[in-house]
Amino acid sequence: MSETFMHKHATCTCGMSPLTRRKSNAPSRKKSLGYYGKVKKGKGSGKSAGGGMTSKGVAKYRRDNPGSKLKTAVTTPPSKLKRGSKAWKRRKSFCARSRSWKSERGKAARRKWNC
Repeated sequence: MSETFMHKHATCTCGMSPLTRRKSNAPSRKKSLGYYGKVKKGKGSGKSAGGGMTSKGVAKYRRDNPGSKLKTAVTTPPSKLKRGSKAWKRRKSFCARSRSWKSERGKAARRKWNC
């Protein structure tokens, strides 16, 4: 049975590998539902600035998705955070996780989190 499955894909004329996934042209669901703030000229937060969701956007997302544990960024300067606190741990974890982000959006998010 597995031979017929493999044979079927080997003769497929669509030109794509059976393991590749097509990217949808639909806009991001979070962006289209208005969870990100609008960017105002000269301001550095919002969806195209790449700094992540605003507190208003997070509140809207949590209303729309009951049970969600989504939180806003820890924007407190590291010198003001108490070592070992929940916020300190969240910030440290995010900074470690996002260390490889090199895009403009990733850099903006890391700037917001004071990484």
